[in-house]
Amino acid sequence: MKRQPIYVEVPIHTEIEAIWDASQKPEMHEQWDLRFSSITYLPKIDGKPQEFVYTRKVGPSLTVEGWGQSVGSFHKEDGTRSSSLHFGTDQWISPIREGRGYWKYEPQEDGVKFLTQYDYDVNFGRAGKAFDKLAFRPLIGWGTALSFDVLKRWLEQGEAPRSQYMRFFSTYLITLLFAFIWIYQGLVPKIIGMHPEERAMTGSALSLSENGITTAVLIIGIAEVLFGMAWLFYRQKRQLFILQLIVFPLLTIAAVIAVPATAIHPFNPVTFNLSLIVLSIIGLFVSKDVPSATSCKRKR
Repeated sequence: MKRQPIYVEVPIHTEIEAIWDASQKPEMHEQWDLRFSSITYLPKIDGKPQEFVYTRKVGPSLTVEGWGQSVGSFHKEDGTRSSSLHFGTDQWISPIREGRGYWKYEPQEDGVKFLTQYDYDVNFGRAGKAFDKLAFRPLIGWGTALSFDVLKRWLEQGEAPRSQYMRFFSTYLITLLFAFIWIYQGLVPKIIGMHPEERAMTGSALSLSENGITTAVLIIGIAEVLFGMAWLFYRQKRQLFILQLIVFPLLTIAAVIAVPATAIHPFNPVTFNLSLIVLSIIGLFVSKDVPSATSCKRKR
């Protein structure tokens, strides 16, 4: 099956010069593009493409370095600009071996349509092709689209890329934390462990028989697991934060009323839920208007 090149398109309501500078000047480009940690232009040689080197930090002790060539052009007839790109790396650890692509800047009535298309060859033979198709190509396509939305917001609203990425990754770090907490609390102490304290609190709160307590704890556990899954797949995160700010105080009060002794236990419901309430408030504030790859067009 023929592989599909990566394509991303976004309208930006600004002057074409602003987009050109943000994508062609290394000190600006490296601020918004997730694919690069740094870009350094080499001395320009007349009659030859602009050469550059780039780095991408993958982890604390792992950095991928590569090379590139860029050629920009200007079409006077309609004001459209384009920039072709040839890039690659000699490092074996990189999934990408060598690739080519282009950027295009098309003037519109109320701004500019900024788009890119690129493709590349991979390392590691058939295994590399399988990894690229299943994981890396979707990931780098998503990263390109997210970067384009960050650029759009930077040029339209004036918010620096660094601030946008801090809000984005803070939001999704908190999202993963809440997903883990709800799934763990539903699965381990309730569904798998059927912990005596879970049974005691449920029995005291609902006045059920032994069989009824077992059923109720299982139902509550399943509900918590499903809510944890919602954190992973439901897009309107702010609604989940607001819901938690209602639910956590109620759960705290219910737990203390059902079994008052839990309030003096180590890591008790009062301190635990209070921490989650504070995290929910932080999440509610930082999750406002975060950048998103879904705002970009991914196919022609």
